[in-house]
Amino acid sequence: MQLSQRFLNLVQQQLESFQHESEVEQLVVYVAQSKEGKAPSLEPIGQWPSLEKALPPVEADPELRDPSLDRRWYPLQEGSILLGVLRVERFCSDDPWSELLDQRLQLTANALAQCLGLELDRRRLLDELNQQREQIGLMVHQLRNPLAALRTYAQLLLRKLGPESNYRTLVEGLLSEQDQLHRYISALDELSQNKLPSAKISSSGLLLPPLVSKESSLNIKDLLKPLIERASATARLQGREWIPPSQWPAWTSEMRPARDGVIAEVVANLLENAFRYSESTSSLGIYLCEKGICVWDSGPQIALDERERIFEKGIRGKKVLKSSGSGLGLAVGRELAEQLGGDLGLIIPPSLVSSHLPETGNAFFLSLNSKIGPVKSE
Repeated sequence: MQLSQRFLNLVQQQLESFQHESEVEQLVVYVAQSKEGKAPSLEPIGQWPSLEKALPPVEADPELRDPSLDRRWYPLQEGSILLGVLRVERFCSDDPWSELLDQRLQLTANALAQCLGLELDRRRLLDELNQQREQIGLMVHQLRNPLAALRTYAQLLLRKLGPESNYRTLVEGLLSEQDQLHRYISALDELSQNKLPSAKISSSGLLLPPLVSKESSLNIKDLLKPLIERASATARLQGREWIPPSQWPAWTSEMRPARDGVIAEVVANLLENAFRYSESTSSLGIYLCEKGICVWDSGPQIALDERERIFEKGIRGKKVLKSSGSGLGLAVGRELAEQLGGDLGLIIPPSLVSSHLPETGNAFFLSLNSKIGPVKSE
């Protein structure tokens, strides 16, 4: 079993704290090791004073087979499980062991047992994490082949369709979605290769793919167009009224840093929520103005006591509890918006955003440059 250097340092510090105890001659900490096909062993992991020659396991040390009044063993236990042992040797003496020393050694053994239990939990978690990484890597490898095949079939189909075909935009949409899937798979591949950044990341840093765009800059219009086409196709499939943007403000065509690509992920999540949670008879759409991006629906309004709570992680509205979902999307969306210097909020009804929008329903407004204040300018 591989123990962390931090834990080994802690063990050594605990042992060295007894250097001023005149009775103590030697301290050794052993950890129980289980080896396949062999009996459990007590292996030394720390000793004081330090010796150039490493000590053998307890069962391989002949000197420990003879009982001694100057030796005591303090078990390192977690419940009924023996995790290790603290061996204490004192200088030869006919006097009884000091009660204060015995109490201190017992407390030290208890503390080491607690720390060792935490260390073993950490080791188990790391092993599980490594196994998950390996499984993710295998799944990513397996996903690449069918994904590449789907792209090939879509490209072949596109060649067979004439430029005036009504199905051309559908096939182009498939290719666009394939590109997005490829980005997600590439992000998963990076995680499985243990290439997590050493710098501090936000709590939402791994909830969205870090490879949104390989370009050094981008613009919002190009990011939103595939999402609008996807939403239009979904609305046609569900037989719902879909209202795309009637205008594209100048800021949507301005070049922005690649990190702003997360805006597409936030909007995609808002659109998915609108389709999933609003009534099937309600209309929905996306509206762009000088202050930001609005995704709206004309369905029943979100309850007053839930309008702020739904932006907390793990919190979902009462009406959607039976639907699938994690309750993370809005919380992550707001956090990402704030990182970009903006905000994500709920405005009810949508007509407060624009008089062209419904008098009933819900509007999630993504502001990119400031906190959400009064929006309506008409």
